[in-house]
Amino acid sequence: MNDRPAEEAAAQATLRAQEGVDVRLVVVGNGCKPEVAPPGALTVCLPENLGIPGGRNAGADALHEAGDPAEWLYFLDNDASFPRPDVLARLVAEAELHPEAAWVQPRLTGPDDLTTPRRWVPRLRTSNPGRPGKVASMTEGVVLIRRDAFDTVGGWEDQLFLYHEGFDLAWRLYEAGWSGWYAASIRMHHPLTTPARHALYHRLAARNRIWIAYRNLPAPLLHLYLSAWTTITLARAVRGGGLGQTLRGMREGWTTRRTQRRRPMNWRTVYRLTAAGRPPII
Repeated sequence: MNDRPAEEAAAQATLRAQEGVDVRLVVVGNGCKPEVAPPGALTVCLPENLGIPGGRNAGADALHEAGDPAEWLYFLDNDASFPRPDVLARLVAEAELHPEAAWVQPRLTGPDDLTTPRRWVPRLRTSNPGRPGKVASMTEGVVLIRRDAFDTVGGWEDQLFLYHEGFDLAWRLYEAGWSGWYAASIRMHHPLTTPARHALYHRLAARNRIWIAYRNLPAPLLHLYLSAWTTITLARAVRGGGLGQTLRGMREGWTTRRTQRRRPMNWRTVYRLTAAGRPPII
């Protein structure tokens, strides 16, 4: 959307500086023509803003159309950056050590290379962000995904537009027999911001919680999940603001839930998600 030209340029520069891997850079203009695109980059100009997951899908589709046989996809938000030139090579090496993992998640820190907010740790137990291991969620804007796994499950769910698309994709990848890996020794940088800075956050986050649960969870867990997250979300909204938009999002999510294609995961997937430290009820 050309909203962060300086950050976009920095993100692209650190990506192009990666060593030990062949990189094909795709820049997606979500409802715009990209203003920052180096020579040789594949550019995608979307006539309208399709949302973050829709934009990511458009970039992946463009690689297909260009005949690029990429084995890996790395999704990079334009305010994130690579602190070292070996990040991608190390992530691919981790993926090769864990062939059961559809995605490999680096540790996301602030620009100080140290601070990792709890929301950036892809598991429930967040006290030690430096501990690697199997995970069942991802930080969507800095993640390496196997191309064949991504294509098998249909990529990101673009109807979500913004927020929680990582949970939806992770659940579908687990349902397809894959898992995820957190490579905590490999770091990426991102400004220490909060998602609540976006005007749409409270409404879309509440709506999408309901949508992804309806899309993916067996009926008994659907009600448990929604009960747990209704309590958590309302408590957060009361403390931090946004209660009106949160209630609006909940109402929107529930009344439109049947617009989502429902494919409940099987109970073996529930067990595997739980064993990975993220039971699909919270």
